[in-house]
Amino acid sequence: MMVSESLGDLVSQYFAKGIVLVIADLLSLITVSSCLVIKVPQINTIRESKSTKGISVLGLCLELFSYTVMISYNYTSGYDFLSYMEYPVLLLQEYVLIYYVFKYQGLLGKRAQIFAIFYVAIATLIYLKIFPIMILTFLVPFCTPIGATSKVLQLVAILRSKDASSVSRTTWALSAFTNMTRIYTVYVQSHDWMLLSNFLISTFLSSSVFAAACVYKKKVKKA
Repeated sequence: MMVSESLGDLVSQYFAKGIVLVIADLLSLITVSSCLVIKVPQINTIRESKSTKGISVLGLCLELFSYTVMISYNYTSGYDFLSYMEYPVLLLQEYVLIYYVFKYQGLLGKRAQIFAIFYVAIATLIYLKIFPIMILTFLVPFCTPIGATSKVLQLVAILRSKDASSVSRTTWALSAFTNMTRIYTVYVQSHDWMLLSNFLISTFLSSSVFAAACVYKKKVKKA
């Protein structure tokens, strides 16, 4: 009886903070959950088509850099894992995605191997907390423009090739959705205008890539 009353009190206290914040928490949960599979549709699309038409290699590399810096900074700073849990998941998916893109573009040569060795070496230093945190602190502010640039490059790649047959619309729809939910959660919880501007730009760019993918996939089908 006491347990049920205590549970009831906790629920009441939680909802007492207001429906606006409750919705923000729910959207945050949905956002993190979406990140668990956000790259999977794109990976499957490339595997099935065995083609990477319309995929920007440079955009993927910039995205890899952004994810790596963010997870490294959070880890080295000793922040709670739950506060940046989506980044390791996104990073693992990014590794798989880059592998298949490089594979079908014939880029798995010596340069890629050297880069991989260098990347693993740096990652090891970061894991052992030997890598200077000052460098990571310096790089963090660049993640926002780099992330935006990666999306712009992806959009340009589709527009130039006029072929989005290898681009997953589901992945970009999820990207736009998760960024849009973050606009609400950030506005409600912190009013951080820097973060808001980041998510606004990301929502617009992800939506643009999604729209371009829809347009050029239709054209390919008609042909």
